[in-house]
Amino acid sequence: MAQSSILVIGRTGQLATSLLEYGGDRVIAVGRPEADLQAPDSLRKVVDAYKPLFIVNAAAWTAVDLAETEQEAAAQANHFGPAALAAEAARLGVPFIHVSTDYVFDGCKGAPYLETDAVCPVTVYGKTKAEGEVAVLTAQSQSIILRTSWVYSAHGKNFVKTMLNAGAKNPHLRVVGDQKGNPTSSDDLAVVILGIIDKISQTGWQAEYSGIFHAGGAGEATWYELAYYALEQASKYGQAMPKIDAITTADWPTPAARPADSRLDIHKLQNIFGLTLPAWQESVARTVKQLLEHA
Repeated sequence: MAQSSILVIGRTGQLATSLLEYGGDRVIAVGRPEADLQAPDSLRKVVDAYKPLFIVNAAAWTAVDLAETEQEAAAQANHFGPAALAAEAARLGVPFIHVSTDYVFDGCKGAPYLETDAVCPVTVYGKTKAEGEVAVLTAQSQSIILRTSWVYSAHGKNFVKTMLNAGAKNPHLRVVGDQKGNPTSSDDLAVVILGIIDKISQTGWQAEYSGIFHAGGAGEATWYELAYYALEQASKYGQAMPKIDAITTADWPTPAARPADSRLDIHKLQNIFGLTLPAWQESVARTVKQLLEHA
């Protein structure tokens, strides 16, 4: 594959960092102000400058609570900006991979969500991401939307790092235990994206590649279970294990409601692309090791 053949929008985020690490010279990541989803003209300039073979949008407005009051900015970053970027991919004639979220669902199904399940977001963030999915597929038919969830890594701001830091400072933690999802390593997600790109490069674009796929870590957890496991792993590197209490969502109110059960069914990704993400426990253990082994 040619050097810098994959253009990633969102230079400093967890996923972009992982794509740069695992993709090597074939990945170039750009961010603001060079490429800004709030400024569509910048997207055309970047696409024309690099002329990539694939475009990956790893940028988004992810401040779930703040989106409730900053609705216009969230819509630009999650809906209109990605649509403009998808249109640029269509103009260039290259496939577009866009990352979305489990928050397009309300969490009331009681079973893992399929790609064919109707969306029903309960937050502004989820609503703008759902609208972005439709707009992307409308703008560029050769688009792949990857819905993921609960992303963490050894870099950037995320739940696993927050829990390790909190556990190092506090002997007693309280963590929500009545929300379920699929913890997902940004490294694992990057490997999946690169695998998708390799498959398209080998076969050419196929009609079955277009559309929505779920890409979350294998297995499920509550926030409490994720925190407990991460801190249990941290104890192997000498960090004291705090006492952790499971609390309810009502005990930890937030401006934006969180879906109670946003588990994603990941079989379509495996069936079409032959790709799966590892069990979340395996990836959390690896992330904790990266963070603490040389600390």
